[in-house]
Amino acid sequence: MEQAGERLDKYVTESMEDGAFSRTQIQDWIKAAAVLVNGKPAKANYKLAENDTVGVTVPEPENAIIEPEDIPLSIVYEDADVIVINKPRGMVVHPAVGHASGTVVNALMHHCKDLSGINGVMRPGIVHRIDKDTSGLLMAAKNDLAHASLAAQLKAHTVTRKYVALVHGNMPHDHGTVDAPIGRDPNDRKLFTVTERGSKHAVTHFAVIERLGDYTLLELKLETGRTHQIRVHMKYIGHPLAGDPLYGRNKPIGMKGQALHAAVLGFDHPRTGEYLEFEAPIPGDMAHELLILQQR
Repeated sequence: MEQAGERLDKYVTESMEDGAFSRTQIQDWIKAAAVLVNGKPAKANYKLAENDTVGVTVPEPENAIIEPEDIPLSIVYEDADVIVINKPRGMVVHPAVGHASGTVVNALMHHCKDLSGINGVMRPGIVHRIDKDTSGLLMAAKNDLAHASLAAQLKAHTVTRKYVALVHGNMPHDHGTVDAPIGRDPNDRKLFTVTERGSKHAVTHFAVIERLGDYTLLELKLETGRTHQIRVHMKYIGHPLAGDPLYGRNKPIGMKGQALHAAVLGFDHPRTGEYLEFEAPIPGDMAHELLILQQR
């Protein structure tokens, strides 16, 4: 096992797709014997050994404790199984420490009578997420059948996810692929980085839309969906996102947060199997920045 010597709670937390569950939540599971090492309960601080096998049984969701809030949603598509929204920049997807209200989930709880419960009480309906300061298309599941289907498509990399991003520098290639594993940054556990240790396979394809002097406008297509993937990969190749407070350069632009927009989302409908694809135009603040650069 590559993570030999690592704490059990830390290993399980970082193994969950897209940071789906907090370390505190995982510790509660361990106490409830929902996490087994070699078929037996273990403590959260247990240090993994070379040939250990870890099994996790995700507990059934409890009654939701989030408050529905009457927050306007920009709905792009909705039926009995799926809802697709165009998330504004600055809106958090699901409640977490410091963001107990005003999230996409709070809004969905008010708008929808029911949401899937597979992803736990704090993330009802949430199949994937985009960062707070990333705008654009996000899908949510209204029932467990839809959730299972959409999650399987994400895992199989068959969901179409295209982003538009403004990055620093003049990209030397018209198109290319970044194939580099992403894991926690050992120097700052809140950040991610390209690393071989404790990492996950990550692939991002890019194509130049427009060169704007010392900036480049890109279309990026996700093959995998790791946390902060585009932001980390662009920094890794020397072209960090403009306005990115975590991975960018200390060169402010006239908008808050990274210039990244989830522009295209496509998937097979979980009930009918029909392929659906949606597109959302870049938001006004990002369009304004592009206009300034185009007119220089």
